[in-house]
Amino acid sequence: MIEKLAESSGNVVGYKAIGVITASDYLKLEPEVRDLVEKKGNICMLIDLTDFEWEKLETWLQDLEFGYEFRKKIQKLAIVGNRTWEKWISHLARPFYARNVKFYHSDNIDKAWAWLRE
Repeated sequence: MIEKLAESSGNVVGYKAIGVITASDYLKLEPEVRDLVEKKGNICMLIDLTDFEWEKLETWLQDLEFGYEFRKKIQKLAIVGNRTWEKWISHLARPFYARNVKFYHSDNIDKAWAWLRE
């Protein structure tokens, strides 16, 4: 499941990935992000992976298509988590999802929000 975070405001939006992500999660996420991009232009996004398990295999293509569609519109992407492999995901995300990507440990989520709002 993907939930929108309450801290979202202006052109800064945040989502929390919980459990196993499925194709239906992207059916909700994509229109929300598209609407924000149409209203605000470039956006900044936070993805909290603290409770994330994985994506179903059939969801990987949708994930890549999401990145392809919005890569040039996501100015900053903050990936928040507490596992080493999540930090590596932030390195892999750079060329596919956003112009500028940073990883923050879940203890530093406030710093991630602050960076996005700079």
